Amino acid sequence: MNNLKQKTIVIGIGGGSGSGKTTLLRRLGDFFNQEDPAIFSMDNYYNPIEAQQKDSNGIVNFDLPSALNEDLLTTDLITLAAGHPIEVKEYFFNSNPNKNVLLTIQPSKIIIVEGLFLFHYERVNRLLDYTIFVDVDSDIQLDRRIYRDQETRGYSRSDIIYQWENHALPCYKSYILPYKNRANFIYRNDHRADEDFQKLTVSMAQELPKT
Repeated sequence: MNNLKQKTIVIGIGGGSGSGKTTLLRRLGDFFNQEDPAIFSMDNYYNPIEAQQKDSNGIVNFDLPSALNEDLLTTDLITLAAGHPIEVKEYFFNSNPNKNVLLTIQPSKIIIVEGLFLFHYERVNRLLDYTIFVDVDSDIQLDRRIYRDQETRGYSRSDIIYQWENHALPCYKSYILPYKNRANFIYRNDHRADEDFQKLTVSMAQELPKT
């Protein structure tokens, strides 16, 4: 629990790969635009590819908690929650880390953070005041991952299916799904998404710090 609750609220969005965490992050950011929320994505903390673990077939596995720089992202989130700005290199898959854009994230009374291992990282989890688990059928997740990785990462369909079956699904079952029923709100990102978004914003509004 964030000890700075009187000044700020840290809202966490977790869920599997392709579940729609980033889309919900942006949608909430737009909804609470007048509050000028701080938007924090854990994707910006991936370690360089040479530091990533490989599976038994020599394929890099990005779906492990060790794939991200947990210490740095925890430190930055603590700094932001304490009311100080942070600088983060925006992550783009397959881009040269030295060419990534440097972002300045200003503090706000509303911080919205999303990421695969948001609930698994214990120190990060303790900072969260309100948690959202994005829930969607696994077939939809796979379809979204296929579209994303073909369009933006240049992967073949066979490579994507391999990573889904050998990396993403085991990751989901081990590091993400166990936290589903601990969340404050389970957001069903399917045909019920608009209905759940309305319920979610009402629930969140009740938790926002008073000015």
